[in-house]
Amino acid sequence: MKKLVYLLILAAFTVACSTEPHYVIKADIEGADDELFYLHRVVDGEIAVIDSAVSSKGSFKMKGSVDYPDLVQLVAWNNGSRVNFYLENASVEIKGNIDSLDIALITGSKSQDEYQAFLEANNAIGEKGSAINQEYQVARQVNDTEKMAQYEKELVELEKELINLQKDFVRNNPSSYVAPAVLRSITYYLEADELSELANGFNTEVSEVPVVKELKELADAMKIVSVGQKAPDFTMNDVNGNPVSLSSMIGSKLLLIDFWAGWCAPCRQENPNLVKIYRQYNKKGFDIFGVSLDQSKETWTSAIADDNITWTQVSDLQYWNNEAAQLYMVRAIPANFLLDETGTIIARNLRGDDLLIKVREILGE
Repeated sequence: MKKLVYLLILAAFTVACSTEPHYVIKADIEGADDELFYLHRVVDGEIAVIDSAVSSKGSFKMKGSVDYPDLVQLVAWNNGSRVNFYLENASVEIKGNIDSLDIALITGSKSQDEYQAFLEANNAIGEKGSAINQEYQVARQVNDTEKMAQYEKELVELEKELINLQKDFVRNNPSSYVAPAVLRSITYYLEADELSELANGFNTEVSEVPVVKELKELADAMKIVSVGQKAPDFTMNDVNGNPVSLSSMIGSKLLLIDFWAGWCAPCRQENPNLVKIYRQYNKKGFDIFGVSLDQSKETWTSAIADDNITWTQVSDLQYWNNEAAQLYMVRAIPANFLLDETGTIIARNLRGDDLLIKVREILGE
């Protein structure tokens, strides 16, 4: 009798354990016989392996549990192909080919369905942007500056459209675990107040995931360097090793703190615009204080010479650990902050015509 009671208790315990939230991944990958697959995600910039399996005639299973739906990556170790998808505690099926794993069909995850719908909604803008960029490159090869300027304007407008689409996705999907990742990807384009508003708009469950907490902390930190605040001072060496402070540069009617790097292609693409505006408005009170995120002095100084930069440049050659970049919460470059003559931040991340219009608005033609 005691043995029977024990078995009944054990059976009940087993059933209880089996009903705990968990995921089961069933994969059928053509051309993947005896292939080692890794399932991992990125945690604090480091790859964290979740599971692994060796396929048999293209098939394999993985089982486990996650605390919340999260973006993961499945990698075919020997082949090198991979696919990103949202994993959650559900039955997930992956069907595809080893040589085109990135377009594998993934079903069973609600968050993955939301992620796929989001990507498809962005595809039209992305394709249009790629087409314009190709035309821009053709114009650049023949130095057709008029067409280059036209395509740059079109790309800027397209970028704004894309950002608005992504902000709408975040606002309209407060219960989506995909939305926090989308929000994190567009923080460069947001002011502190808007980031705070969006980060605080998620429902209770989504608000508990680490990325949302990070975004709220970022919004608080960004308030120190938001529009209307006094620009925090810093000192860094110029190309000759002489220390230059931001406070020593303040006094011009307009001062642009420009975060860039010689290795940054978008920065180098923007530099001709800065050179043009600087030459046109420097005598009227516009100045630039360049802060480089380079690691190599040679790369930095070569870019300065190649791009005809004549304004003051400083760097500590610490890459993304640049002290000023950390202070100003710079997470992507090019990035900039426009200051008035009192050192108050009046705008940020103005590029191309947007910067020219702002400078012209304040200093006149």
